[in-house]
Amino acid sequence: MTRTTDTPPPADAVAEGPAPVAKEPARGEREKKEGTVLNVFSHGMLVLWAFMVVLPLLWAVMTSFKDDNAIFGSPWSPPDRLHFENWARAWTDADMGDYFLNTVLVVGGSLLGTLVLGSMAAYVLARFDFPGNRLVYFLFIGGMSFPIMLALVPLFYVVNNMGLLNTLHGLILVYIAYSLPFTVFFLTAFFRTLPTSIAEAAFVDGASHSRTFFQIMLPMAKPGLISVGIFNFLGQWNQYMLPTVLNTEPDKRVLTQGLVQLAASQGYKGDWSGLFAGLVMAMLPVLAAYIVFQRQVVQGLTAGALK
Repeated sequence: MTRTTDTPPPADAVAEGPAPVAKEPARGEREKKEGTVLNVFSHGMLVLWAFMVVLPLLWAVMTSFKDDNAIFGSPWSPPDRLHFENWARAWTDADMGDYFLNTVLVVGGSLLGTLVLGSMAAYVLARFDFPGNRLVYFLFIGGMSFPIMLALVPLFYVVNNMGLLNTLHGLILVYIAYSLPFTVFFLTAFFRTLPTSIAEAAFVDGASHSRTFFQIMLPMAKPGLISVGIFNFLGQWNQYMLPTVLNTEPDKRVLTQGLVQLAASQGYKGDWSGLFAGLVMAMLPVLAAYIVFQRQVVQGLTAGALK
């Protein structure tokens, strides 16, 4: 027999077996940890963005209820009392009431006309095939890319030749033409997501095209109408360039023109409290409209993706 010089391993090593190997974290655990980090980061950015947006708005509202000495003496402190006379002075002395009424008339009329004409055009482009369908659709798309500044001079002469210069109804027609391209583009995609079986059932029951549109398809498109209505309301309410060129008479001015006039006049007078009151007056309707219709706006924007 051949003798070996190998020594047997210790008894405790044989009993314990091989050393344990460290397990790597499972894939699901890694993804969960990464998702948690990303979620915390995104929420932190949202909180920071909300703070950057809300803080100036709250400061403007708070400042509108202060007097001029408090605005410069303690700009970040709350007012000692609510100075509602600032709002009354801006509403009457600075003619903000007249500008506000003109803006409501112009934006209300143009918004109604834009939604009616835009929804009808979008429904036809989305539901009916006819020669030139795509051409008409792309013409509307091209209207979105046309800079409004290039059209100001010819638009001025066209409106003047039609006798609509310095009139509210002329401004309404211009606002409608300005807002139609985006409205048709948005609602065409929305009408394509609606089920065709309901419209076909209405035709079988003897409904006409107009009745099917106004009584069946248009109510189904309510989320899309509200979404595009909010966007058009924001754009038309804050429009400054068009009324400045086409609406030069003082008694026909809209709110954006009135704010510029108020900033110039109140700034020279040192009436900063009245200026902030007028600013908040112009801002509140936009905030109220978005807060009231916030859920419908989200539904309209996600309707096509959830089909």
